[in-house]
Amino acid sequence: MKHPAHPPQPLQGSRRHWLQAAGAGAALLSPAVRALAANAAPTQVTLPFANGVRELAAFPQKRPLILQTSRPPQLETPFEVFNEGLITPNDAFFVRYHWSGIPTDIKAEEFRVSIGGLVERPLTLSLAELKALGEPVSLVAVHQCSGNSRGFFTPRVNGGQLGNGAMGNAKWTGVPLRRVLEKAGLKPGAVQVSFNGMDKPPIDGGPDFVKALDIDHAMDGEVMLAWAMNDQDLPMLNGYPLRLVVPGYYGTYWIKHVNEIQVLDKVFDGFWMASAYRIPANACACTPAGKGPAKTAPIGRFNTRSFITSHQDGARLQAGKEVVLRGIAFDGGQGIAEVSISSDGGRTWQAATLGEELSRYSFREWKASFKPPRKGEYELKVRAVNRAGQGQPMEALWNPAGYMRNVVETVRINAV
Repeated sequence: MKHPAHPPQPLQGSRRHWLQAAGAGAALLSPAVRALAANAAPTQVTLPFANGVRELAAFPQKRPLILQTSRPPQLETPFEVFNEGLITPNDAFFVRYHWSGIPTDIKAEEFRVSIGGLVERPLTLSLAELKALGEPVSLVAVHQCSGNSRGFFTPRVNGGQLGNGAMGNAKWTGVPLRRVLEKAGLKPGAVQVSFNGMDKPPIDGGPDFVKALDIDHAMDGEVMLAWAMNDQDLPMLNGYPLRLVVPGYYGTYWIKHVNEIQVLDKVFDGFWMASAYRIPANACACTPAGKGPAKTAPIGRFNTRSFITSHQDGARLQAGKEVVLRGIAFDGGQGIAEVSISSDGGRTWQAATLGEELSRYSFREWKASFKPPRKGEYELKVRAVNRAGQGQPMEALWNPAGYMRNVVETVRINAV
């Protein structure tokens, strides 16, 4: 795969012209968003599950993406983008918000992030001061929504009915969170670190979207405060001007527009940790279909996933002619060890060839040759195993929140 040629343009200083592109006032928080979509000549796509018809809508700094909701904006990446290259372009990257009170005008020179709580030296840092803390670091890492692929759950579960496009792979650049916390000086007894952003509930009483990490995780040197994405400023809808990057962990922890960090002496018990984004506390993070879990735990690392990107359901191939199948695989940070494909519905498997590993948190390309010996329908399946031996189930697992789907994927093609 090559890197796609869709470089987004950075926005400098104030994001006022981002607002102008969106329309006067808080355009993304009003019915004007539909007018914006109409101006972009939207078309429709049909995701492959019940009630799967969706509009394609172009928001500021974004090409037409699959519109899940407009208030707040929730945009899914069309799956064909993942065949363009290992790096997901900024203008094609998915968008997920929980509350409609999102920032629409941020002046970079006035932005500050505060670090407080159980620290020796409470800090309030500008972007320039963050960038002056030392050499920036960069890491290519997958960002994936916890509910990616929820629309395929059977029986159906509550929540956004997403296809497979609530994920993306980018190069993130910023400062390690550890460096910032060390500058503030951790006091003895630190247990967790909480993170808040500039997005807010639309009415009083709604639980602010605050997440937390255990102190050892926050200090691992990989968790990052990032200001750049694919060597450009973060797009507004992806967290400009600063976001938390938590490699290998589901997107619920990747706080956008992060402006408040608190070091805590106990486990954070806010709604979005204690009640939301929780999974069955067992090895499979699953329950029998339709059943609730006896005990839950906060969602954590990705499980292993793989996809065929070169061909989609209904593709037509020529019988007896060899083609190259191509796709991606990733996991929560162990790194992909092997990928195999099957052309007979999973009865037999052949090893695929792995491509370059941009990082152990990145999409990894795989390729395999396939020659349909005769005319007819073929079920192409792909499965991956990471370096810890963690693979993918042949039958889809179920949980009440529709999280962590990682079944062996199937693409049905016709040889003619």
